[in-house]
Amino acid sequence: MNRNLKLVVNNLKKDEEIKYFFEKNELKIILDLYAKMVSEGSWRDYGLSISSKQVSFSVFKNAAENAIYKICKNFKPSNKNLRYLITDTNGKILKNSFDLENLLKNTSWKKLKN
Repeated sequence: MNRNLKLVVNNLKKDEEIKYFFEKNELKIILDLYAKMVSEGSWRDYGLSISSKQVSFSVFKNAAENAIYKICKNFKPSNKNLRYLITDTNGKILKNSFDLENLLKNTSWKKLKN
């Protein structure tokens, strides 16, 4: 009998754990933008969607309509520039980046085609 066997339940280190939501600083960046756009009258409502592949912050012009934009975070992007996305109602990628803050700061929401 081999007495050196170990049962490994979770072999991920703390740094390697996959986070299935926006981190606190990411959510602050998104909510700051949302507050600005609401005060301008451009956005009226939001929703959150969570799956094992991504989390998305959906923006609505009116609560009864489809989302005009989704700000998405991919958990396992195929390339680093696909980490954060802005998509339209149909899921078409309008803009993408590896840095959420730069993506949102450098987006002209009035000129963005949806």
